[in-house]
Amino acid sequence: MCSSDLCDSSQIEARVLAWLAGQNDVTEQFRKGEDVYSIFATKIYKKPISKANPVERFVGKTCILGLGYGTGAAKLRHTLKTQPPGADLEEEDCKRIVNLYRESNHMITDLWRECDSCLTHLSSWPHQIKPYAIGKHKAVKATKEGIRLPNDLYIRYPELRCTDGKYTYKSRRGITSIWGGAMVENIVQALARIIVGEQMLKIKERYPVVLTVHDAAVVLVKEDEKDKAEAFIVECMSTAPDWAEGLPVACEAKF
Repeated sequence: MCSSDLCDSSQIEARVLAWLAGQNDVTEQFRKGEDVYSIFATKIYKKPISKANPVERFVGKTCILGLGYGTGAAKLRHTLKTQPPGADLEEEDCKRIVNLYRESNHMITDLWRECDSCLTHLSSWPHQIKPYAIGKHKAVKATKEGIRLPNDLYIRYPELRCTDGKYTYKSRRGITSIWGGAMVENIVQALARIIVGEQMLKIKERYPVVLTVHDAAVVLVKEDEKDKAEAFIVECMSTAPDWAEGLPVACEAKF
């Protein structure tokens, strides 16, 4: 008999973003296993919020997962209203929340600006500039060829150019806008995918990974090995790669 074990990497993008930006207070909250969503919701509502307050915590979760890439008040309001369980906030409330997030996470907003400057270099690489790290670690580097990732692959922006202060590049969908916050999103999602990919390769040394969906892996194990397998899989997906020292990763597993 066989059993499938689903292991989901917990808040991988939010963790990578805080770590890469050097937002150490949020990184430490993740490291301690604290409820980061409730912590930010508590700031929003100015009263203690926990999992016992699902709507308020949902607002905090949406902010942590979305505002880190520069989402504005209008998009935040739409997302809160249209995603379950839903929260219909006034536009002024959403503006206040966006400002609160940016004031509370100044290292993340600094990373946006760092990537804004990087776009200038990538559009016309100055000959005197050498490759340099993006963020507070050496995992990601800006180079003349593009953004070099820890696995030596690149994020590239073909035909990147600036028109009237706005950057665009040619993607498979045509001419696409790009800005600092969007570049941060590209980098964080790429790093998250690399991390989960490396973890799955480690799992594959013992058990077949039969499916992956976003940041989750489905692993096939023998029924009488499921407890032993779960422990091994959780260990793999709770261990950061060598290039991501200090990154707190975690996961949840179920059969």
